[in-house]
Amino acid sequence: MNLCNLTTVRELLERYGLAPQKGFGQNFLINPDVPARIAGSSAMGRDCGWGGADSSAPDGVCALEIGPGIGAMTRELSAIFEKVLAVEIDRGLIPLLGETLEDCENVRVINEDFMKLSVKDLLSESFGDSPVRICANLPYYITSPIIMAILEAYAPSERPQVESVTVLVQNEVADRLCAEAGSNEYGSITASVNLCGTARKLFTVPAGCFYPAPKVTSAVVQITLYKGGVREAFPDLPEDDGELDKLIGLAKRLISAGFAQRRKTLTNALSSVCPKESIVQALEHLGIRTDIRGEKLSAADFVAIAKFLRRKE
Repeated sequence: MNLCNLTTVRELLERYGLAPQKGFGQNFLINPDVPARIAGSSAMGRDCGWGGADSSAPDGVCALEIGPGIGAMTRELSAIFEKVLAVEIDRGLIPLLGETLEDCENVRVINEDFMKLSVKDLLSESFGDSPVRICANLPYYITSPIIMAILEAYAPSERPQVESVTVLVQNEVADRLCAEAGSNEYGSITASVNLCGTARKLFTVPAGCFYPAPKVTSAVVQITLYKGGVREAFPDLPEDDGELDKLIGLAKRLISAGFAQRRKTLTNALSSVCPKESIVQALEHLGIRTDIRGEKLSAADFVAIAKFLRRKE
C-alpha cells in the first residue's frame, strides 16, 4: 500500500469516515520521497538526500514520531529504527493506523495529545535509557510550543535522552529557527533553541507534496541537542547542578524579556528581570553597548549576562 498516493490516501480516509482536520493542522504527505528523506536524515544525523531510504540508525537508537497521520513516515522510521513510538491526537486515525502499520511489529501507536504529556516520562517509560530521535510533520499552528516542550523537558544540568529533533515546518519558521543573531529572522525561539542545541535547515518541501496543499512552502529542520547538556556548549559554567539550573533559568528569562518588546533597548527590556543598573554593569563588563537591542545578541551573550548577574547576587 502506497501511503503517499493521493488516491490511496483519499480511499483510506473515506473508508474510515475521515477527512483532513483543519483543527489538528493535518496535511498528509503525498510525495513518498519526503518521508523517506526525513526518516533517513533523522537516522544519519544529517541530510541524507533524496533516495535516503537505505540509511540506518545507530544500534539501539529509537524514534518518537509526533502526529503519524496515516503512517507514511512511520513505516519509514520502522524500517530503520529499533523501536518507534507514534503519538497521534486524532482518535479517528487510530483504527486506520492499525491497518496501515499492521506489519510494523516494532511500532507502538498511542492516542494522546503530545502537549499534555511529560516528554521525559514518556521516553523513559517507552524506551528505557535508549537514545531517542524525534521526527514530525508538525502542524503549523503549534510548531514552536511542541519544539520548546521537547527542548525544555530536561533540566540544563541533565544529559538529554533526545539526540535530535527532525521536523517538517513552515519555511518561515525554519528560517527563524536557524537564523544568525542580528538577522531579520532571528528571534526569541532562535536563542532559546541555541541554549539546547544547534539547528540546520536541511531541505524545502513544496506545497504540492501535501494533501490538502498548504498555502506556503515547508522545510525540514534538524535540531541536534548537546549530548553533554548545556555544559558542552558554553564555557565556565557552574559545576553545581542546582546553580547551573538557576543560571540557565535566568538566561531563559533574559531571552524572553529581551525579545518581548523589540523596539526597546536591551537595557530597558531586561529591567523587567533585574535592576537597570545591574544590566548596565553587566553589558559594560562584557563590552556590549548599552543601547543594543536583544536581536543582536547570541544565546552565548545572554548566558554571559546571566553569569555576571548571578555573581553579582
